[in-house]
Amino acid sequence: MDFELRSAREKLEREQRERMQRAKAKADRERRAKAEAARRRDALEASNRERRLDAARAQEEADQKMEEVMQLGKGISFSHMFEALRYDGPGDKIKLPPSSFKDLSDQGALDKGPMYFRLSKVRDRVPGASPDQDAEEATCCGVLEFTAREGSAQLPSHVWNNLFQSDIPDVPLIEVRYASLPKGTYAKLKPEGMGFSDLPNHRAVLETALRNHATLSENDVVMVNYGQLQYKLKVLELKPASSVSVLETDVEVDIEEPDSVFDNEENQHVLVPLETGKVESGAVEEGKFRYYKFSVEEGVAEKVASGCANIEVKIESDTSGGDTDIYVSRHPLVFPTQHRHEWSSHEMGSKVLILKPKDATLVSGLYSVGVYGFKATAKFQLSVAIKDVIDSHRIGEQGSVSSAGNGDSVVCKNCKRHISSRTSVLHEAYCVRHNVICMHDGCGVVLRKEVAADHVHCSKCGQAFQQREMEKHMKVFHEPLNCPCGVVLEKEEMVKHQSSTCPFRLIVCRFCGDTVQAGGQPLDVRDRLRNMCEHESICGSRTAPCGSCGRSVMLKEMDIHAIAVHQKS
Repeated sequence: MDFELRSAREKLEREQRERMQRAKAKADRERRAKAEAARRRDALEASNRERRLDAARAQEEADQKMEEVMQLGKGISFSHMFEALRYDGPGDKIKLPPSSFKDLSDQGALDKGPMYFRLSKVRDRVPGASPDQDAEEATCCGVLEFTAREGSAQLPSHVWNNLFQSDIPDVPLIEVRYASLPKGTYAKLKPEGMGFSDLPNHRAVLETALRNHATLSENDVVMVNYGQLQYKLKVLELKPASSVSVLETDVEVDIEEPDSVFDNEENQHVLVPLETGKVESGAVEEGKFRYYKFSVEEGVAEKVASGCANIEVKIESDTSGGDTDIYVSRHPLVFPTQHRHEWSSHEMGSKVLILKPKDATLVSGLYSVGVYGFKATAKFQLSVAIKDVIDSHRIGEQGSVSSAGNGDSVVCKNCKRHISSRTSVLHEAYCVRHNVICMHDGCGVVLRKEVAADHVHCSKCGQAFQQREMEKHMKVFHEPLNCPCGVVLEKEEMVKHQSSTCPFRLIVCRFCGDTVQAGGQPLDVRDRLRNMCEHESICGSRTAPCGSCGRSVMLKEMDIHAIAVHQKS
């Protein structure tokens, strides 16, 4: 009996423990369910709160961006993302799609004058960061036309190079915003290399280059072309803002000296100063130039113009290893070449070049000297001197006249010289044994027999040279040369071509006064009769008010207008 009671009691206790455990597990599950529900409720509330904050932040950024766009555009809201495409063209004017024209015209942007835009690269930015923090990857520009395909903007080389200074992405995206820019009053620029200040009237050259620009921005690099040469100038400072308009305004320009030194001037178009009477040593590699400059003062110019003195450029070369050629020009031709120069010498070894300007009134001024490495690396010593002229020609003329007029003289049958009749037999016998006459047509020079074999004539031009000089003569004067305009000529014809008819030759425009490329023949026959080139024909078509009557007259017709209307001589 006791055994049964004990078993029943143990069973009851076991059942009670199990019920307690089940109740405890149920309570734990209910507690965990409540905690999970509370956690989910808190997470949902936090997510909703975050979404509300993100929406508020996005709306704030959109409002701020819209406010910036409106403030930047002075009431014009235009901000679009385009794919950037490149096209070849001068200046800083971009091409936009036709839809942009409609958007801008609907807002009245066409009534506010020239349109300017701020361009910036599109990339991932830190939330809350201002787009102006990427100033090095932003620039301003004008607009050329609205002919680009939809979704794209075409950029000229100037804008493209300044906007994509670093790596170019596979699909370059830019943001284009309408901007209202103040008129510029001051600009400070700095060349990135030597040689720009050597250009004659380099400020006018810069002004000509900026005529194709509508804007300037700090840290931009402006490309300036001078013939076949190209110079880079970085914009350091602008006033009154970091980006300004340069249309219809007078800008004060300061040009700082570049940081480069003369350590590598052989690879640059740099004019090294050359003092009169001092020797400058140097070396030039084959196929390259070394450039120098010197000036002739007014007092010296008067002596040269009167024939009392000569300008002598002397170069002494070491002929053991290499050879040089020398080319000289007077400004505005700054860097003389094989095709464009006023004076040249192609003799082997050392040479002296006497400068005789065609116009006696154009002696003073700056001269440029180009030393060209014709063969191997040549070392040389260059000097410029003003030498007095000794009137020896007249003395020689008087001597020859008196000698020829002597009745007791005969002409040698071999050398054709006047000799005394008393010694004519001995002279002719000696002359026949030792001298020989060059039989080339038009030459007739008397040579010693031992050197006669070294005396040769060019088969093309007939000039006489020593045998060792013939190879250089044929290469310099008779090797076909290619002009950038496509013409193929020999040297002498190429010099005439590039000084008179080449469309890429540099001239000083009679209307704008700038040194520009001449271009081809003008379309107007009257302009061709007035010896105008293409640039002068176009430049002279600009109008200006007459100083007497105030009427707008084309610049090229101003002289005719003054004669026909105002009877001025």
